[in-house]
Amino acid sequence: MSQAIGNTALAYARVWHHVDASERVLGKLAERIAIVLMGKHKPIFDPGADCGDYVVVTNARNIKVTGKKAQQLVYRHHTMFPGGLKEIQYKDMMRRKPDEIIRQAVSGMLPKNKLRERRLERLRIFSDDDMGVFKHNILKRWEDGTLPPRTN
Repeated sequence: MSQAIGNTALAYARVWHHVDASERVLGKLAERIAIVLMGKHKPIFDPGADCGDYVVVTNARNIKVTGKKAQQLVYRHHTMFPGGLKEIQYKDMMRRKPDEIIRQAVSGMLPKNKLRERRLERLRIFSDDDMGVFKHNILKRWEDGTLPPRTN
């Protein structure tokens, strides 16, 4: 009786991608980030396996939204106390925590399963151009042809 052996750790080797979010549309950028975090761009993609890559996003403060979303978008969370629903407008969230805007957009585009949190841990977001020690890990930039380049 033979047993099938799955992919080794080398097959799931993770690559670090760098994305500059300056003047990029939030939804389109979040979609591409979610694809890389899931590993759908790899030929060995398996929905039940976590084979995605790392993504480092810089300049999160300069991201754009289309239409009237800048005035209409509201982020909600609950403190779990009675009457504890908190609402934060998009412009206030952009001033206080611009990285959380991208993180919530990407989180909404990932599958709602047990791998979601593990995939989100591989997402690093910085509000300005400085990414600290992560700049030494970057192997691919999206303008290199890893994913389709943005068209303006």
